[in-house]
Amino acid sequence: MFRPLKILIGTKCPPTRCCSAFVSRMRYVNRLKEDDEACAAALQNAHIFLFHRLSPLLQRTEHRTLRPTALVCSDVQSVLERLGSDRTLLKESVLIGCSEENQAQFCLDVGDLDQAAVEEVCEGKFIDLRKSFFLLTGPEAPLVAKGQALLRWNQTSGFCSTTGQPTHRNRAGSQRVCSSSGIIYYPKMSPVVIVLVSDGKRCLLGRQSSFPRGMYSALAGFCDMGETLEETLRREVAEEVGLEVHSVSYSSSQHWPFPHSSFMMAFHASVSPAHTQLNVDHAELEDARWFSLEEITSALQVKTPPRRGDPPVVWLPPKHAIGNRLITEWADRQRRWEEGE
Repeated sequence: MFRPLKILIGTKCPPTRCCSAFVSRMRYVNRLKEDDEACAAALQNAHIFLFHRLSPLLQRTEHRTLRPTALVCSDVQSVLERLGSDRTLLKESVLIGCSEENQAQFCLDVGDLDQAAVEEVCEGKFIDLRKSFFLLTGPEAPLVAKGQALLRWNQTSGFCSTTGQPTHRNRAGSQRVCSSSGIIYYPKMSPVVIVLVSDGKRCLLGRQSSFPRGMYSALAGFCDMGETLEETLRREVAEEVGLEVHSVSYSSSQHWPFPHSSFMMAFHASVSPAHTQLNVDHAELEDARWFSLEEITSALQVKTPPRRGDPPVVWLPPKHAIGNRLITEWADRQRRWEEGE
């Protein structure tokens, strides 16, 4: 008889496993990347997050929120056997990292299995990652994004770009080696600048046609070969809205899984209040406009995307997205300035 799955949502490791320091965790993960035997052993006691064709498996919690479904290795083996798959599929698991308790974390794509059958057995649902980002809260979204990015990279890097020969992954899935030349490949991210432009009283947001209805965010663009970050920033703003920015300050950075793993570097920039007339390139943006502090404050209070049929409303990227962080920083700073702090 198939025994019930032990779904681990927010579950900590046994008390015998003491919490590690940051350096200890990083060295542990690095050892798993370099030592195939150690990585295989860690998988047996790891938390494994399932994906189906790069969509993560999510489960509703008792608080009616959604979180990724973490399974233990034995339960994943049971799922595979029950649905007629070979246990050897577990070898395709990719190392994501480890928890604060040194619990190794892996992800596995079961895209060859029937989606509905896996969802029924695991009591969860595979949800497209773009939608998942609006449903997840806390540290789960970056974890799921990293897992999907590593799975995608392994699925699309099966051949050497120099020789055309097959590449073979290490046990952790953190590198691939050409079987002919020995060239080693590592996961890559594309550098992207994202910038919130202000004229001193308002901030500038835009939307692409691919955005969900009503959503606006800061301007963003890929770095061209040979450009500095500042040059990319100025070029993108000039191209997309026809403005020349002056002062620039760095905010933070973030891995972003779209479209195929980007490294987002976030900035604030200002333009002269005398030169704020927009000239939007509609090949790049569907719309761009200036927003007051009052409008931004209202948009930040929209917690969930509007449903189909709801009245139009401006809303912003999810809280864990770096675009939201930029907008929140600007609103906090503008509010303090207006209050004379």
